[in-house]
Amino acid sequence: MTQDKQSFWDHLDILRAAIIRIAAVTVLFTALLTFAGKEALFHIILAPQKEDFITYRLLNIISKQFTGSELPAFSIHLINTGLTGQILLHMKTALFAGILCASPYILYQIFRFISPALYHNEKKYALRMIGCGYMMFIGGILLSYYLIFPLTFRFLGTYQVSATVQNMITLQSYISTLLILSLTMGIVFEMPVLSWLFARLGFLSADFMRHYRKHAVVVILIVAAIITPTSDIFTLSLVAYPIWLLYEVSILLVQATSHKSVS
Repeated sequence: MTQDKQSFWDHLDILRAAIIRIAAVTVLFTALLTFAGKEALFHIILAPQKEDFITYRLLNIISKQFTGSELPAFSIHLINTGLTGQILLHMKTALFAGILCASPYILYQIFRFISPALYHNEKKYALRMIGCGYMMFIGGILLSYYLIFPLTFRFLGTYQVSATVQNMITLQSYISTLLILSLTMGIVFEMPVLSWLFARLGFLSADFMRHYRKHAVVVILIVAAIITPTSDIFTLSLVAYPIWLLYEVSILLVQATSHKSVS
């Protein structure tokens, strides 16, 4: 830990400067995505709506290999029902994407602010935790974008109780479901990192996690039901299964961390 003779007000000034820089970079990214990057942004956002999305193409290849035929074709059109609906969703989506693009700089500013108060070995663990946590967060978002959301959208968007009842999916429903699933899966993917941290601090053991595995499964189902933006069992299963896999991976990570600490 470096010697710090700065006063409380000096620290407050440094924090204020960091917040201003974070806000400026976030606003810059948001403005770019709102104006110059509109086409690219919504090309990515609306890609799972199209039948030629990579996930659907891979599913067709797998289906053809095992069944000899591709999956049924589908076509889902999005609608807007409010006069200001599209522009408000544009701004909301651009803000979310702007924060995501600025997130490496945000983490850098946070670490830069707290690092003077850390010892050398603490800085090393902090960097490792921040780096792994960020990669896991992005991994959760990518899993949601490429697997959970496309399967959810295709299943619910094409499901009909009767051929006479047509689905009319609103743009608001589409984007809200995509953003909520992406954010929640990004947060949930922090489980192994937090488990590693608690194991390093001596608060968590692999035996404890194995002993309460059944309880954890029940909690996972409850959490999946809460964070799932839709109420169907299909989406709940798509969300719950990766969380359960993360729990099992966390057990192995905690066990390896405990053995390393003992040795």
